[in-house]
Amino acid sequence: MAIGVDIEDIKRFENKSQKFLDRIYTKSEQEYCLSKKLPEKHLAVRFCAKEAVIKALSGLNIAHPSLNQIEIYHNENKFPQIRLLNKSDNKLTFQVSLSHDRTKAIAFVEAKIN
Repeated sequence: MAIGVDIEDIKRFENKSQKFLDRIYTKSEQEYCLSKKLPEKHLAVRFCAKEAVIKALSGLNIAHPSLNQIEIYHNENKFPQIRLLNKSDNKLTFQVSLSHDRTKAIAFVEAKIN
């Protein structure tokens, strides 16, 4: 098991270009975040989660995918989940906790090899 955490200023995610969004986020993440009243909060917390995934994978000595190949989504119970796109390793499982306030976003990720 390995953990990762990341914290970011939400202000950094205001008015980002489409090129930036495509480099970091999946289409599904973009649709979700941009549908919100304050999309920068949702973009920031997903970025944190992606960075935390990379840190956790590094702790397991696993090469990490690009940021837009790490997807943060909500399951049917609206609980955040992580999936790695174009990665056939089904032995990895993740737990994630996301939070944001007016100025900061943070994510904590636990990665485990089953």
